[in-house]
Amino acid sequence: MIISRSPLRISLGGGGTDLPSYYEKKGGFLISAAIDKYVYIILHRTFDGRIKLKYSDYENIDRIDDIRHTIFRAAMKKLCIPDDCSLEICSMADIPAGTGLGSSSTFTTALLKALHQYKGDFVGTRALAEEACDIEMNMLKEPIGKQDQYISAFGGITCMEFEKDGYVNVYPLDLKTETFYDLEDNLILYFTGFARSASSILKEQDDGSRKNDSDMMANLDFVKDLGYRSKAAFEKGDLREFADIMNTHWEYKKKRSGSMSNAKIDEWYEHALKNGALGGKLIGAGGGGFLMFYTENKTRLRQAMAGTGMEEVRFRFEMTGASIL
Repeated sequence: MIISRSPLRISLGGGGTDLPSYYEKKGGFLISAAIDKYVYIILHRTFDGRIKLKYSDYENIDRIDDIRHTIFRAAMKKLCIPDDCSLEICSMADIPAGTGLGSSSTFTTALLKALHQYKGDFVGTRALAEEACDIEMNMLKEPIGKQDQYISAFGGITCMEFEKDGYVNVYPLDLKTETFYDLEDNLILYFTGFARSASSILKEQDDGSRKNDSDMMANLDFVKDLGYRSKAAFEKGDLREFADIMNTHWEYKKKRSGSMSNAKIDEWYEHALKNGALGGKLIGAGGGGFLMFYTENKTRLRQAMAGTGMEEVRFRFEMTGASIL
């Protein structure tokens, strides 16, 4: 039996500039952090000559081409898994899909990690991330970027610079130990209860970038600059400045799509800022998922948010990335 896992992530600055429709023109930059919430893949060999897949659905088929789940099908075809492989593969996750933490790409990365282990192949971290990108962006034509695959493969609190030719320069954020623990302690995640597909919102951004829409490009230029400003704030240990930047980022993020937020999310956001949160934003493409806040008064904020009905998800940073357990 093979068990793999890959971590989910939160974005700390520059999110949205990792789509090729933007970085191929201007280059991108963002900071992403892996957290200790995972997607797991359990794989083992059976003896009946069939392929059994267990996720939110169940499939029992003879041929890889007959697999309904697009990522399962694409990953197995990419790694040339034969039809007579006699495999049973099960996926599980700590957090529901469609909640803004990069679950689709994290699933792809964990699946590839397990399939390489099954084949006896060694796969490097960068190669794993690029394979996941190729499946989602090229084979399945999803209008997404490269952040989620890379942070899931690498882990840590990681800076990513996206070159115009698609190369991703990956390096750890330079944080003092005290700043690392203060950031980890003072970030709070709340699940809004809204799950959604990121594709429709990201497609709106992707279409605007491909058409060189002046407003969209100016918005992403500014967000990229906010990413670099966040990096500088982290490196000098000024987390209050980071919190201010989060608020600005959220205001610009909402301008990219009318589906980015809704009245309830805006109400919760304002309530948090009035009760101890110094900054916040919605994680991921928008429309639902998780609200993240930075606070230096966690007790006050938690008491205030208890009446909203949102569930807090406590987490720590994850430094390992995709792995075999």
